[in-house]
Amino acid sequence: MAGGTVVERQLDLSNVLKDLVADGILVREDANIVAGSRRSRDQALLHPFAYIAGQRLQNASESNKQVTIEDLTQWLSEKSGLETAHIDPLKVDVTAVTDVMSFQFARRHSILCIDASSDELVIVTTQPFATSWVVDLEQTSRKKIKRVVANPLDVAKYTVEFYSLAKSVFGAKGLAGDNRAGVTNFEQLLQIGSLKDPDAQDQHIVNIVDWLLQYAFDQRASDIHLEPRREKGKIRFRIDGVLHQVYELPDQVMTAVTSRIKILGRMNVAEKRRPQDGRVKTVTPEGNEIELRLSTLPTAFGEKLVMRIFDPEVLLRSFSDLGLSGDDLKCWEEMTSRPHGIVLVTGPTGSGKTTTLYSTLKELATDEVNVSTIEDPIEMVEDSFNQSQVQPNIDFDFAAGIRTLMRQDPDIIMVGEIRDLATAEMAIQAALTGHLVLSTLHTNDAPTAITRLLDLGVPAHLIRVTLNGVMAQRLVRTLCHHCKEPAPTVAADWEPLVHPWKVKSPEQLYKPVGCLECRNTGFLGRQGLYEILPISESIRSLINADTDISALRLQAMKEGMRTLRLSGAQKVGAGITSVEEVMRVAPESGK
Repeated sequence: MAGGTVVERQLDLSNVLKDLVADGILVREDANIVAGSRRSRDQALLHPFAYIAGQRLQNASESNKQVTIEDLTQWLSEKSGLETAHIDPLKVDVTAVTDVMSFQFARRHSILCIDASSDELVIVTTQPFATSWVVDLEQTSRKKIKRVVANPLDVAKYTVEFYSLAKSVFGAKGLAGDNRAGVTNFEQLLQIGSLKDPDAQDQHIVNIVDWLLQYAFDQRASDIHLEPRREKGKIRFRIDGVLHQVYELPDQVMTAVTSRIKILGRMNVAEKRRPQDGRVKTVTPEGNEIELRLSTLPTAFGEKLVMRIFDPEVLLRSFSDLGLSGDDLKCWEEMTSRPHGIVLVTGPTGSGKTTTLYSTLKELATDEVNVSTIEDPIEMVEDSFNQSQVQPNIDFDFAAGIRTLMRQDPDIIMVGEIRDLATAEMAIQAALTGHLVLSTLHTNDAPTAITRLLDLGVPAHLIRVTLNGVMAQRLVRTLCHHCKEPAPTVAADWEPLVHPWKVKSPEQLYKPVGCLECRNTGFLGRQGLYEILPISESIRSLINADTDISALRLQAMKEGMRTLRLSGAQKVGAGITSVEEVMRVAPESGK
């Protein structure tokens, strides 16, 4: 197996072990043990790399490091003179690559197409020294073949997944023929009822939905979007706050998939003209319970369905995981440990308000207190407190819910959102009668929460006596610790983060790069930025019917309130995120 020389033969355990010893990756004693231990038929079916990596052998060329399958794949790349590829399923057009060859052909030759352009096919192989298939594929496809090597376990996994999905989509599409019907597709009303949609209970549709959910869990998605278009439906995942297109389905298959999910969420499948909400609870292969909140919306080409994924491990995280620490954490705990008053969390949709409230309630919900919530909807069912959901159809709204909870001997009440004067008045009444009330508002920063309450019609004197404090927050993507690199400090970039403070820029900043771990985005996970406004006596004195929000903000900053951008600057200085990411999500102070 000389470097760069292609010999028509299959990799087997004996010749791989021999070459690994010759190249100083394994010691001969370990290789002999491995060669003599492979006995069963199941072991014989494994790719040599998978079997060797499973033995956890010491890497002779690197001290204190085991031989991994990634090491072996890189070694094979160098031996064969082929590039190494990482299969990112989010970037693979499954329909296009599975049309290139049959499943049997792919399995027989241990290959998988991962990209198909107009003139070239990129083919992953786990047997780079067996090339008899290349000529056949070039003739049938009439395209150039670019061979690359990849992790054999990934190739085996995605070969099954891609072809199984393609088979299910093809089977489901076949059930519907050329159907273009749909009562909410504005461009095709004349074809109503011409043919039946695929049955939502058909096994093909069941397989597609199962794949979709498992795929979303694997990719750490927070939301799944099913979006009908003119002839195809798009599937997109939101990962770390950014949407990624995953797959396209024929429109009739998308309709059946949506119907299947509506059935699982106990929604009215026949009703497609009105928005609906539902909920599904499922279990991952690892045994973790996950809830999905469903929401449908009629659009020009059919029902759009969004599934928000609520993972208990995400919603109930420690404050350090959320990025709330130091003085900010101390201030937040002081506001929420008081026996009565109102504490508000503000920010736009998707800024982590619910996670903050759930994590706080989890800390507060001891056996000595009664914690009750009124939500719309219940984001996640948690055993530690009592949860109720508003039901407008029977006049059970937030205000009615708080009124009822006050007769339930509560100590702490969480209100999902203060949307109107009635809810605000009931929350204030609860605070005045000795209860701690936690809730959310949609405002850009902490000080404007006070003007928002005034705009709703809450009298200034009631805000002064009940409000404990406000915390505004945003979520920023955190730099991938596997690949982030030092970046030059540019004063012009740093200045907007720390204005009006003259905070010296740190000696070292970092920038996103991109690697396999972070899917070449440069970011992995998210943390919160926090702007905390405790209501001190001097702040209270500034709250009146015509509050000057600029004067209030200035006084808060004098007393130590850090704006969202300054909070972001601290995380930039600590190497957690980048200047550009903070500028993207954090509003300018006073905006």
